[in-house]
Amino acid sequence: MPSIVALTNGSPHAWIVINAVVEHFGPITVLTEGREHRWKLARRRLKRHGPFTWAGQIAFVFLQRAIARRSRARVAEIIREHGLDPAPNPRCEVLPVGSVNDPACRELLARLRPDVVFVIGTRIIRAATLEAIQAPLLNLHGGITPKYRGQAGGYWALAQGDAGHAGVTVHLVDAGVDTGDVLYQAPIRPSRRDNFSTYFYLQAAAFRPLALRAIRDALEGTLRPFQPGLPSQLYHHPTLWGYLWTGLSSGVW
Repeated sequence: MPSIVALTNGSPHAWIVINAVVEHFGPITVLTEGREHRWKLARRRLKRHGPFTWAGQIAFVFLQRAIARRSRARVAEIIREHGLDPAPNPRCEVLPVGSVNDPACRELLARLRPDVVFVIGTRIIRAATLEAIQAPLLNLHGGITPKYRGQAGGYWALAQGDAGHAGVTVHLVDAGVDTGDVLYQAPIRPSRRDNFSTYFYLQAAAFRPLALRAIRDALEGTLRPFQPGLPSQLYHHPTLWGYLWTGLSSGVW
């Protein structure tokens, strides 16, 4: 049985993909990141974006929680329609790590000696961890790269009227932010009933066949990476006022 490791934040969207991998390849090892301290994250965003954008992003976080609560029925519908399983899998060995960039994570990876590693929903992986991984390292990114790198790529494509590039990408990990060569991409087709919270479940459904194909290629040594020839742009979380304006003006929530 191949040794497969997932690096993840342990979200329901991540478990949807992990469960598909387990169903196909058997149990895997899951290294789960802890949540970053909110004030540390806030300080970093403040330094990066400035006080005006920072305040808007913080305000959006509170709205996002309300959106998630109001979207439960639609999420349940997506889960039923696509046969998704968002529950942690008891067949997997789950090992908590503070961060994918902690020495403990690198030590676990060295001990596990995986044949392939895939990433879904973690912090940016720094050079020391990249160097510690000797197996193919695949990232499952919620956007079409390199056009929608960073955060909430599916939302940003829809918000800019670019529905043809709302989707998901499986790519190799390099030192950049979602800049690695692409392996597979697929679109999502949200309805008018979908929003910022439900896009992630549609993307998880789209990820499943791509992840299986990419992992199989990695195990068989048949990866065929390519560059899609798209413009490259990095996106961050929306601000409250930007999100509301987009929703009211274009109906993209």
